[in-house]
Amino acid sequence: MTRTRLLASTLVATTLIGGSLLPSTLGAQDGTGIGSVGSLRLIGEQQLANDLLVDETLVGGLSGLDYDADADSWIVLSDDRSDEAPARFYGATFAYDDTAFTGVELTGATTLLQEDGEPFPNADAGGNIPDPESIRIDPQTGNYFWTSEGSQELGIDPGVYVTEPDGTFVASQPVDEIFAADPNGETGIRNNGAFEGLTFAPGGESYFVSAESPLFQDGENATGEAGSVNRITQYDRDGNVLAQYAYEADAVPNVGEGALFFVNGITEILAVSETTMLVLERGTVQAADETYSNNVRLYEIDLTGATDVSAIDALVGAEYTPVSKRLVEEFDGSDFTVDNLETLAFGPVLESGNPSLVIGSDNNFSDTQITQFLVFEVLPGDARATPAAGTPGAGTPAAGTPAVGTPAGGTPVVEVGTGQDQDVDNATPASTPEA
Repeated sequence: MTRTRLLASTLVATTLIGGSLLPSTLGAQDGTGIGSVGSLRLIGEQQLANDLLVDETLVGGLSGLDYDADADSWIVLSDDRSDEAPARFYGATFAYDDTAFTGVELTGATTLLQEDGEPFPNADAGGNIPDPESIRIDPQTGNYFWTSEGSQELGIDPGVYVTEPDGTFVASQPVDEIFAADPNGETGIRNNGAFEGLTFAPGGESYFVSAESPLFQDGENATGEAGSVNRITQYDRDGNVLAQYAYEADAVPNVGEGALFFVNGITEILAVSETTMLVLERGTVQAADETYSNNVRLYEIDLTGATDVSAIDALVGAEYTPVSKRLVEEFDGSDFTVDNLETLAFGPVLESGNPSLVIGSDNNFSDTQITQFLVFEVLPGDARATPAAGTPGAGTPAAGTPAVGTPAGGTPVVEVGTGQDQDVDNATPASTPEA
Protein backbone atom coordinates (compact mmCIF):
# COMPACT_ATOMS: atom_id res chain seq x y z
CA MET A 1 0.00 0.00 0.00
CA THR A 2 1.08 3.60 -0.50
CA ARG A 3 1.97 5.77 2.45
CA THR A 4 -0.24 8.84 2.23
CA ARG A 5 0.42 11.98 4.22
CA LEU A 6 -2.04 14.87 4.24
CA LEU A 7 -1.62 18.26 5.83
CA ALA A 8 -4.85 19.20 7.56
CA SER A 9 -6.17 21.23 10.44
CA THR A 10 -9.47 20.54 12.15
CA LEU A 11 -11.10 23.15 14.35
CA VAL A 12 -13.77 22.02 16.77
CA ALA A 13 -15.80 24.31 19.01
CA THR A 14 -15.48 23.86 22.76
CA THR A 15 -16.90 25.74 25.70
CA LEU A 16 -14.75 27.77 28.05
CA ILE A 17 -15.99 27.55 31.63
CA GLY A 18 -14.11 29.22 34.45
CA GLY A 19 -10.81 29.17 32.58
CA SER A 20 -10.98 25.43 31.80
CA LEU A 21 -12.51 23.52 28.95
CA LEU A 22 -15.19 21.38 30.56
CA PRO A 23 -17.60 18.95 28.92
CA SER A 24 -21.32 19.38 28.71
CA THR A 25 -21.34 15.62 28.40
CA LEU A 26 -18.70 12.98 27.82
CA GLY A 27 -18.67 9.60 26.18
CA ALA A 28 -18.26 8.64 22.54
CA GLN A 29 -15.70 11.48 22.56
CA ASP A 30 -18.38 13.87 21.44
CA GLY A 31 -16.35 16.89 20.41
CA THR A 32 -15.93 18.61 23.78
CA GLY A 33 -12.74 18.76 25.80
CA ILE A 34 -11.83 19.04 29.45
CA GLY A 35 -8.77 21.25 29.02
CA SER A 36 -6.30 19.38 31.21
CA VAL A 37 -6.41 16.54 33.69
CA GLY A 38 -4.87 17.58 37.00
CA SER A 39 -5.31 14.47 39.13
CA LEU A 40 -7.74 11.68 39.95
CA ARG A 41 -9.86 10.75 42.96
CA LEU A 42 -10.75 7.08 43.28
CA ILE A 43 -14.47 6.49 43.76
CA GLY A 44 -14.42 2.70 43.86
CA GLU A 45 -13.55 -0.66 42.32
CA GLN A 46 -15.51 -3.63 40.99
CA GLN A 47 -14.25 -7.00 39.81
CA LEU A 48 -15.74 -9.65 37.55
CA ALA A 49 -15.28 -13.33 38.31
CA ASN A 50 -12.82 -15.13 36.04
CA ASP A 51 -15.41 -17.84 35.29
CA LEU A 52 -18.24 -15.46 34.41
CA LEU A 53 -20.22 -16.51 31.33
CA VAL A 54 -22.44 -14.18 29.31
CA ASP A 55 -24.43 -15.51 26.36
CA GLU A 56 -22.44 -18.75 26.68
CA THR A 57 -19.12 -16.91 26.21
CA LEU A 58 -16.34 -16.73 28.79
CA VAL A 59 -15.77 -13.14 29.89
CA GLY A 60 -12.10 -12.22 29.90
CA GLY A 61 -9.33 -10.40 28.10
CA LEU A 62 -11.20 -7.10 28.33
CA SER A 63 -8.93 -4.70 26.46
CA GLY A 64 -11.21 -1.97 25.12
CA LEU A 65 -13.89 0.23 26.68
CA ASP A 66 -16.06 3.19 25.64
CA TYR A 67 -19.14 5.03 26.91
CA ASP A 68 -22.24 5.81 24.86
CA ALA A 69 -23.63 9.01 26.37
CA ASP A 70 -26.82 8.88 24.29
CA ALA A 71 -27.74 5.42 25.60
CA ASP A 72 -26.01 5.82 28.99
CA SER A 73 -24.35 2.46 28.44
CA TRP A 74 -20.91 1.02 27.76
CA ILE A 75 -19.21 -1.31 25.30
CA VAL A 76 -16.36 -3.58 26.39
CA LEU A 77 -14.09 -5.38 23.92
CA SER A 78 -12.54 -8.80 24.55
CA ASP A 79 -9.13 -9.56 23.03
CA ASP A 80 -10.09 -13.20 22.52
CA ARG A 81 -8.54 -14.31 19.22
CA SER A 82 -11.68 -16.39 18.57
CA ASP A 83 -10.24 -19.12 20.79
CA GLU A 84 -12.71 -19.20 23.69
CA ALA A 85 -15.52 -17.92 21.45
CA PRO A 86 -15.68 -15.84 18.27
CA ALA A 87 -14.16 -12.34 18.60
CA ARG A 88 -16.73 -10.14 20.34
CA PHE A 89 -17.65 -7.19 22.50
CA TYR A 90 -20.09 -6.87 25.37
CA GLY A 91 -22.71 -4.33 26.28
CA ALA A 92 -22.42 -3.13 29.87
CA THR A 93 -23.83 -0.81 32.49
CA PHE A 94 -21.81 0.75 35.32
CA ALA A 95 -23.56 1.99 38.47
CA TYR A 96 -21.67 4.81 40.18
CA ASP A 97 -21.91 8.39 41.39
CA ASP A 98 -19.60 10.81 43.20
CA THR A 99 -19.52 8.67 46.34
CA ALA A 100 -19.67 4.99 45.36
CA PHE A 101 -19.19 2.47 42.56
CA THR A 102 -21.81 -0.19 43.25
CA GLY A 103 -21.97 -2.51 40.28
CA VAL A 104 -21.08 -3.66 36.78
CA GLU A 105 -23.51 -5.61 34.62
CA LEU A 106 -22.68 -7.16 31.26
CA THR A 107 -25.87 -7.09 29.23
CA GLY A 108 -24.96 -9.31 26.30
CA ALA A 109 -22.29 -10.43 23.84
CA THR A 110 -22.07 -9.34 20.18
CA THR A 111 -19.94 -11.18 17.65
CA LEU A 112 -17.65 -9.14 15.39
CA LEU A 113 -18.21 -10.13 11.77
CA GLN A 114 -15.96 -10.12 8.72
CA GLU A 115 -16.91 -8.62 5.36
CA ASP A 116 -18.44 -11.94 4.28
CA GLY A 117 -20.73 -11.90 7.32
CA GLU A 118 -18.88 -14.73 9.08
CA PRO A 119 -17.16 -14.51 12.49
CA PHE A 120 -13.41 -14.06 12.57
CA PRO A 121 -11.46 -17.37 12.55
CA ASN A 122 -9.09 -18.70 15.19
CA ALA A 123 -5.55 -19.91 14.59
CA ASP A 124 -6.68 -23.48 13.93
CA ALA A 125 -8.96 -22.34 11.11
CA GLY A 126 -6.39 -19.87 9.75
CA GLY A 127 -6.98 -16.70 7.78
CA ASN A 128 -7.45 -13.20 9.18
CA ILE A 129 -7.01 -14.09 12.84
CA PRO A 130 -8.14 -11.17 15.00
CA ASP A 131 -6.47 -9.73 18.08
CA PRO A 132 -8.94 -7.05 19.22
CA GLU A 133 -7.46 -4.43 21.54
CA SER A 134 -9.31 -1.10 21.56
CA ILE A 135 -12.82 0.06 20.66
CA ARG A 136 -14.38 3.52 20.29
CA ILE A 137 -17.80 4.82 19.33
CA ASP A 138 -17.66 7.06 16.27
CA PRO A 139 -19.10 10.39 17.46
CA GLN A 140 -20.38 11.13 13.94
CA THR A 141 -22.09 7.87 12.92
CA GLY A 142 -22.47 5.82 16.10
CA ASN A 143 -20.58 2.93 14.50
CA TYR A 144 -17.74 1.24 16.37
CA PHE A 145 -14.09 1.55 15.37
CA TRP A 146 -11.85 -1.21 16.77
CA THR A 147 -8.22 -2.19 16.40
CA SER A 148 -6.67 -5.59 15.78
CA GLU A 149 -3.04 -6.05 16.70
CA GLY A 150 -2.22 -8.47 13.92
CA SER A 151 0.66 -10.92 14.26
CA GLN A 152 4.26 -10.31 13.31
CA GLU A 153 5.04 -14.02 13.59
CA LEU A 154 2.18 -15.01 11.26
CA GLY A 155 2.62 -12.06 8.91
CA ILE A 156 -0.82 -10.60 9.70
CA ASP A 157 -0.88 -6.82 9.50
CA PRO A 158 -2.54 -4.79 12.25
CA GLY A 159 -5.87 -3.23 11.35
CA VAL A 160 -8.57 -0.73 12.18
CA TYR A 161 -12.09 -2.00 11.53
CA VAL A 162 -15.49 -0.34 11.52
CA THR A 163 -18.58 -2.26 12.59
CA GLU A 164 -22.20 -1.45 13.22
CA PRO A 165 -23.48 -1.82 16.80
CA ASP A 166 -24.89 -5.25 15.89
CA GLY A 167 -21.44 -6.47 14.82
CA THR A 168 -22.01 -6.13 11.06
CA PHE A 169 -18.85 -5.30 9.09
CA VAL A 170 -18.70 -1.78 7.63
CA ALA A 171 -15.10 -1.18 6.58
CA SER A 172 -11.45 -1.99 7.03
CA GLN A 173 -9.53 1.26 7.26
CA PRO A 174 -6.23 1.78 5.39
CA VAL A 175 -3.18 1.50 7.65
CA ASP A 176 0.23 3.13 7.16
CA GLU A 177 2.43 0.51 5.50
CA ILE A 178 5.24 1.26 7.96
CA PHE A 179 3.33 -1.00 10.39
CA ALA A 180 3.22 -3.99 8.01
CA ALA A 181 4.10 -7.29 9.69
CA ASP A 182 7.45 -8.80 8.70
CA PRO A 183 7.85 -12.44 9.81
CA ASN A 184 11.62 -11.94 9.60
CA GLY A 185 11.46 -9.21 12.25
CA GLU A 186 13.46 -6.59 10.37
CA THR A 187 10.83 -3.85 10.02
CA GLY A 188 7.29 -3.14 11.12
CA ILE A 189 5.38 -4.24 14.19
CA ARG A 190 6.64 -6.43 16.98
CA ASN A 191 4.60 -9.44 17.95
CA ASN A 192 1.91 -8.49 20.48
CA GLY A 193 3.12 -4.89 20.34
CA ALA A 194 1.03 -3.17 17.68
CA PHE A 195 -2.32 -1.31 17.67
CA GLU A 196 -3.16 -1.30 21.37
CA GLY A 197 -4.68 2.19 21.66
CA LEU A 198 -7.34 4.13 19.75
CA THR A 199 -9.09 7.46 20.30
CA PHE A 200 -11.10 9.93 18.26
CA ALA A 201 -10.10 13.56 18.19
CA PRO A 202 -12.89 15.78 19.56
CA GLY A 203 -15.65 15.92 16.96
CA GLY A 204 -14.50 12.76 15.21
CA GLU A 205 -12.92 14.30 12.11
CA SER A 206 -9.79 12.23 12.80
CA TYR A 207 -8.61 9.44 15.06
CA PHE A 208 -5.33 8.38 16.65
CA VAL A 209 -3.85 4.89 16.89
CA SER A 210 -0.96 4.03 19.21
CA ALA A 211 1.51 1.18 18.97
CA GLU A 212 2.21 -0.61 22.24
CA SER A 213 5.88 -1.23 21.36
CA PRO A 214 8.47 0.30 19.03
CA LEU A 215 8.72 -0.79 15.41
CA PHE A 216 11.77 -2.94 14.74
CA GLN A 217 13.43 -0.09 12.84
CA ASP A 218 12.71 2.39 15.66
CA GLY A 219 14.86 0.72 18.33
CA GLU A 220 14.65 -1.88 21.05
CA ASN A 221 11.89 -2.69 23.50
CA ALA A 222 12.09 -1.01 26.88
CA THR A 223 14.41 -2.54 29.47
CA GLY A 224 15.02 -1.89 33.15
CA GLU A 225 17.58 0.73 32.19
CA ALA A 226 16.15 2.38 29.07
CA GLY A 227 12.78 3.18 27.58
CA SER A 228 11.54 2.84 24.01
CA VAL A 229 10.14 5.08 21.28
CA ASN A 230 6.64 4.25 20.07
CA ARG A 231 4.56 5.86 17.33
CA ILE A 232 1.15 7.53 17.69
CA THR A 233 -0.50 8.09 14.30
CA GLN A 234 -3.33 10.45 13.39
CA TYR A 235 -5.60 9.38 10.51
CA ASP A 236 -8.44 11.17 8.79
CA ARG A 237 -11.77 9.40 8.47
CA ASP A 238 -10.66 7.78 5.19
CA GLY A 239 -7.54 6.30 6.74
CA ASN A 240 -5.05 8.79 5.31
CA VAL A 241 -2.15 9.69 7.60
CA LEU A 242 -2.45 13.26 8.85
CA ALA A 243 0.53 13.16 11.21
CA GLN A 244 2.62 10.81 13.30
CA TYR A 245 4.36 11.45 16.61
CA ALA A 246 7.15 9.85 18.62
CA TYR A 247 6.30 8.93 22.21
CA GLU A 248 9.11 8.11 24.62
CA ALA A 249 7.93 5.28 26.87
CA ASP A 250 9.57 4.75 30.26
CA ALA A 251 12.09 2.12 31.22
CA VAL A 252 10.39 -0.91 32.79
CA PRO A 253 9.90 -0.14 36.50
CA ASN A 254 11.09 -2.48 39.23
CA VAL A 255 13.05 -5.02 37.19
CA GLY A 256 14.86 -7.01 39.87
CA GLU A 257 17.81 -9.33 39.54
CA GLY A 258 16.95 -12.54 37.76
CA ALA A 259 13.65 -11.26 36.32
CA LEU A 260 12.25 -13.81 33.89
CA PHE A 261 10.16 -11.40 31.81
CA PHE A 262 9.52 -7.67 31.64
CA VAL A 263 7.75 -5.26 29.31
CA ASN A 264 6.56 -1.66 29.25
CA GLY A 265 4.40 0.03 26.64
CA ILE A 266 1.28 1.99 25.73
CA THR A 267 -1.92 0.10 26.47
CA GLU A 268 -4.47 2.84 25.68
CA ILE A 269 -4.87 6.48 24.67
CA LEU A 270 -7.76 8.90 25.22
CA ALA A 271 -8.17 12.36 23.68
CA VAL A 272 -8.59 15.26 26.11
CA SER A 273 -8.47 18.11 23.58
CA GLU A 274 -7.29 18.73 20.04
CA THR A 275 -3.65 18.59 21.13
CA THR A 276 -3.64 16.65 24.40
CA MET A 277 -4.48 13.09 25.36
CA LEU A 278 -4.12 10.64 28.20
CA VAL A 279 -1.71 7.74 27.74
CA LEU A 280 -1.88 4.59 29.85
CA GLU A 281 1.60 3.11 30.19
CA ARG A 282 1.83 -0.35 31.70
CA GLY A 283 4.94 -2.11 32.95
CA THR A 284 4.84 -5.80 33.86
CA VAL A 285 7.61 -7.83 35.48
CA GLN A 286 7.83 -11.56 36.14
CA ALA A 287 10.27 -11.90 39.02
CA ALA A 288 12.75 -14.70 39.57
CA ASP A 289 10.20 -16.48 41.77
CA GLU A 290 7.75 -16.43 38.79
CA THR A 291 5.35 -13.95 40.42
CA TYR A 292 4.06 -11.03 38.35
CA SER A 293 3.73 -7.37 39.30
CA ASN A 294 2.36 -4.38 37.40
CA ASN A 295 3.26 -0.72 37.53
CA VAL A 296 0.92 1.52 35.54
CA ARG A 297 1.34 5.23 34.91
CA LEU A 298 -1.23 7.63 33.49
CA TYR A 299 0.34 10.48 31.54
CA GLU A 300 -1.11 13.50 29.83
CA ILE A 301 0.77 14.25 26.62
CA ASP A 302 0.83 17.36 24.46
CA LEU A 303 1.38 17.19 20.71
CA THR A 304 2.22 20.90 20.51
CA GLY A 305 5.75 21.35 19.19
CA ALA A 306 6.31 17.65 18.50
CA THR A 307 7.82 16.64 15.17
CA ASP A 308 5.61 14.98 12.57
CA VAL A 309 7.67 11.82 12.00
CA SER A 310 5.41 10.30 9.33
CA ALA A 311 8.12 10.78 6.71
CA ILE A 312 10.84 9.19 8.87
CA ASP A 313 11.04 5.47 8.14
CA ALA A 314 13.39 4.69 11.05
CA LEU A 315 13.62 6.75 14.23
CA VAL A 316 16.99 5.32 15.29
CA GLY A 317 19.54 8.06 14.66
CA ALA A 318 16.91 10.50 13.36
CA GLU A 319 16.42 14.03 14.67
CA TYR A 320 12.95 14.80 16.02
CA THR A 321 11.13 16.26 19.00
CA PRO A 322 8.91 13.74 20.81
CA VAL A 323 5.58 14.62 22.41
CA SER A 324 5.84 16.11 25.89
CA LYS A 325 4.41 14.07 28.76
CA ARG A 326 3.32 14.85 32.32
CA LEU A 327 2.59 12.27 35.00
CA VAL A 328 -0.99 12.41 36.26
CA GLU A 329 -1.02 9.29 38.47
CA GLU A 330 1.07 6.22 39.17
CA PHE A 331 -0.59 2.95 40.15
CA ASP A 332 2.14 0.84 41.71
CA GLY A 333 0.09 -1.57 43.80
CA SER A 334 0.93 0.09 47.11
CA ASP A 335 -2.64 1.32 47.68
CA PHE A 336 -4.71 -1.37 45.97
CA THR A 337 -4.24 -4.36 43.68
CA VAL A 338 -3.10 -3.28 40.22
CA ASP A 339 -3.54 -5.80 37.46
CA ASN A 340 -2.96 -5.53 33.72
CA LEU A 341 -4.67 -2.15 33.15
CA GLU A 342 -5.53 -1.72 29.47
CA THR A 343 -8.87 0.11 29.13
CA LEU A 344 -9.47 3.83 29.52
CA ALA A 345 -12.63 5.86 28.88
CA PHE A 346 -14.44 8.95 30.08
CA GLY A 347 -17.89 8.32 31.54
CA PRO A 348 -20.79 10.50 32.69
CA VAL A 349 -20.22 13.88 34.27
CA LEU A 350 -20.53 13.60 38.06
CA GLU A 351 -22.68 15.68 40.40
CA SER A 352 -19.58 17.75 41.17
CA GLY A 353 -19.48 18.85 37.54
CA ASN A 354 -16.24 16.96 36.93
CA PRO A 355 -15.91 14.10 34.44
CA SER A 356 -15.61 10.50 35.52
CA LEU A 357 -12.92 8.19 34.19
CA VAL A 358 -12.96 4.39 34.10
CA ILE A 359 -9.82 2.25 33.88
CA GLY A 360 -10.03 -1.53 33.55
CA SER A 361 -7.81 -4.59 33.39
CA ASP A 362 -7.33 -7.46 30.98
CA ASN A 363 -7.00 -10.75 32.88
CA ASN A 364 -5.52 -12.58 29.89
CA PHE A 365 -8.03 -15.39 30.59
CA SER A 366 -5.73 -16.37 33.47
CA ASP A 367 -6.86 -17.75 36.82
CA THR A 368 -4.04 -15.83 38.51
CA GLN A 369 -5.20 -12.41 37.26
CA ILE A 370 -8.32 -10.33 37.77
CA THR A 371 -10.76 -8.31 35.70
CA GLN A 372 -11.10 -5.05 37.59
CA PHE A 373 -12.75 -1.72 36.87
CA LEU A 374 -11.68 1.46 38.68
CA VAL A 375 -13.83 4.60 38.63
CA PHE A 376 -12.29 8.03 39.24
CA GLU A 377 -13.35 11.62 39.43
CA VAL A 378 -11.21 13.76 37.14
CA LEU A 379 -9.91 16.86 38.91
CA PRO A 380 -9.06 19.49 36.27
CA GLY A 381 -5.72 21.23 36.14
CA ASP A 382 -3.49 23.33 33.94
CA ALA A 383 -0.81 21.19 32.33
CA ARG A 384 1.34 24.22 31.69
CA ALA A 385 1.16 25.59 35.24
CA THR A 386 3.72 24.83 37.92
CA PRO A 387 1.92 24.35 41.27
CA ALA A 388 3.08 26.67 44.03
CA ALA A 389 4.31 25.22 47.31
CA GLY A 390 1.46 23.46 49.07
CA THR A 391 -0.77 23.64 45.99
CA PRO A 392 -2.21 20.35 44.68
CA GLY A 393 -0.59 19.52 41.35
CA ALA A 394 -0.42 16.65 38.91
CA GLY A 395 -0.93 13.38 40.71
CA THR A 396 -1.82 15.12 43.99
CA PRO A 397 -5.47 15.09 45.12
CA ALA A 398 -6.88 18.36 46.36
CA ALA A 399 -6.98 18.97 50.09
CA GLY A 400 -9.71 16.94 51.75
CA THR A 401 -10.06 14.66 48.72
CA PRO A 402 -9.47 10.92 49.14
CA ALA A 403 -6.23 9.90 47.45
CA VAL A 404 -6.03 7.32 44.69
CA GLY A 405 -6.47 3.95 46.35
CA THR A 406 -8.95 5.27 48.91
CA PRO A 407 -12.51 4.79 47.64
CA ALA A 408 -14.93 7.46 48.81
CA GLY A 409 -16.93 6.20 51.76
CA GLY A 410 -14.79 3.10 52.06
CA THR A 411 -16.44 1.45 49.04
CA PRO A 412 -15.55 -2.26 49.04
CA VAL A 413 -14.30 -4.26 46.11
CA VAL A 414 -17.12 -6.43 44.82
CA GLU A 415 -16.70 -9.47 42.60
CA VAL A 416 -19.55 -10.29 40.24
CA GLY A 417 -20.24 -13.72 38.77
CA THR A 418 -20.60 -17.34 39.81
CA GLY A 419 -19.18 -19.38 36.94
CA GLN A 420 -22.61 -20.18 35.55
CA ASP A 421 -24.01 -18.59 32.41
CA GLN A 422 -25.35 -15.47 34.08
CA ASP A 423 -28.88 -14.24 33.84
CA VAL A 424 -27.27 -10.82 33.83
CA ASP A 425 -30.55 -9.11 34.66
CA ASN A 426 -30.74 -11.04 37.95
CA ALA A 427 -27.09 -11.60 38.86
CA THR A 428 -26.33 -11.09 42.57
CA PRO A 429 -22.84 -9.73 43.33
CA ALA A 430 -20.87 -11.53 46.03
CA SER A 431 -19.13 -9.11 48.39
CA THR A 432 -15.40 -9.86 48.51
CA PRO A 433 -13.47 -6.93 49.98
CA GLU A 434 -9.87 -6.78 48.89
CA ALA A 435 -6.95 -4.51 49.72
